[in-house]
Amino acid sequence: MTLSISNISKNYGATKALIDLSLEIESGGVFGLVGANGAGKSTLMKILATLLKPKSGVCTLDGVNIQKNPDNMRKVLGYLPQEIAVYPNLTAPEFLDYIASLKSINADDAKKQINNLLEIFNLSSYKKRRLSDYSGGMRQRVGISAALLGDPKVIIADEPSVGLDPVERINLRNLLMDMAKTRIVILSTHIISDIESTANQLALIQDGKLMFSGSPAEFTKDTDGDMEAAYLRFKGALT
Repeated sequence: MTLSISNISKNYGATKALIDLSLEIESGGVFGLVGANGAGKSTLMKILATLLKPKSGVCTLDGVNIQKNPDNMRKVLGYLPQEIAVYPNLTAPEFLDYIASLKSINADDAKKQINNLLEIFNLSSYKKRRLSDYSGGMRQRVGISAALLGDPKVIIADEPSVGLDPVERINLRNLLMDMAKTRIVILSTHIISDIESTANQLALIQDGKLMFSGSPAEFTKDTDGDMEAAYLRFKGALT
């Protein structure tokens, strides 16, 4: 499976959020999208999730234009936005069952998947509580679970580690790495350590422009493999 991004630009009024950006992302490993807050990462994620249309350029999934044929992406997509909207009066199983129905997952499969995800993200003991009683990190785990329902073939996660403790971050990282073996997994973050041991390909965006695309080894070739130093070096070169 191949996701091709060709010369994408997007404006918000006079502000240029993305400028002539091109990337090619394939299944078989985690793709890390790195950049400071406001760099354009979330805009790109929303375009790939078919929630926004670009001003110009084309995105295709296995050759099919996802702007003209959004259902081609939506039927295989698991999307975790930066801000997760949940229904506070529902329990986690009720909320996830609602999401499963939107994804047309049959009831038996949905129940199995929900129970499995609640176990993976250490939420089983809280499943009778309403989401209004959950901490921010717990809600984040519910949002991640919702994105993973239905065995999506394309997973887009925008700042997924927000609110997670170190153990939960490792748990999520290992899960995404395992899923990426047979899927497209895009992880967007401004925290370089989130993708340091996870991504086998990465891209750096600054002020809407693609500044680097390649392997972590190529990214760190001038810093003796130090990802954080390489990131700081790029940021310094761009300011």
